[in-house]
Amino acid sequence: MNRVGTATRTPGTPGFPNILTVDVEEYFHPNAMDDAYGPNDWDRLPSRVESNTQRLLDLLSEFDTQATFFVLGWVAERFPELIALIASQGHEIASHGLKWIDYRNFTAEAERAHIHDAIRIHTEVAGERPLGFYQGRTSMHTLGILMSEGGFLYSADSYADELPYWVKGPRGPHLIVPYTLDANDMRFATAQGFNSGEQFFAYLKDTFDLLYAEGGAGQPKMLSVGLHCRLVGRPGRAAALARFLDYVERHDRVWVARRIDIARHWIDVHPAANFLPAESP
Repeated sequence: MNRVGTATRTPGTPGFPNILTVDVEEYFHPNAMDDAYGPNDWDRLPSRVESNTQRLLDLLSEFDTQATFFVLGWVAERFPELIALIASQGHEIASHGLKWIDYRNFTAEAERAHIHDAIRIHTEVAGERPLGFYQGRTSMHTLGILMSEGGFLYSADSYADELPYWVKGPRGPHLIVPYTLDANDMRFATAQGFNSGEQFFAYLKDTFDLLYAEGGAGQPKMLSVGLHCRLVGRPGRAAALARFLDYVERHDRVWVARRIDIARHWIDVHPAANFLPAESP
């Protein structure tokens, strides 16, 4: 499945697109905890997902900003009121798969079953099926399963450059809206990552400034900022995010959008037919 169709100019874009993506996970979900706690242990551990998410929701509300929340099926099933609260504030509820586990060695059949469960739980809790999907710790089967299942407007398991792109799929074209590993608060938890909120703010600001300048020169791009309730939801880090949102707010022609909004814009302005070769009769 080859990547095709990245436009270098987006006429009609409602401003320089800036995506805030929030992964809704517990503090014991990251793979760094795998040796200490497995999925069978999760239910006996104290939860922080509601308090950390509430702090982030309050911050986004202060700046009248909507984001995409990638929600684990495991979390949605246990905290349906939290999912309803997120949706009530205008945020997109997209799927983060069933559990934050490594699917690398899963068979296609086993991973497909997890994706089915994630969609079912999401639909029951949110009242509608997810249109976006980000597995995170993927296998070689993930994208193929999503495209063969259908029903998704986009997926995000890509760390390509700052533009969406189309790929061929068994049911037709499929849109990828790339995620990010650098403008991402997970670097608070990795070696040679951010060790202070000031470093986080500085990196986001520098990234924004360069992409904003490129947009002004006629080459608009997309800035994706990856956030996690369990990371940026801590007070010192949330303060850095607030400074960044305030900085963005002081610029004109910036579109702080949900991922679903950018996907719909791309489908409308850059349809797959403009990039993918026509099928032979």
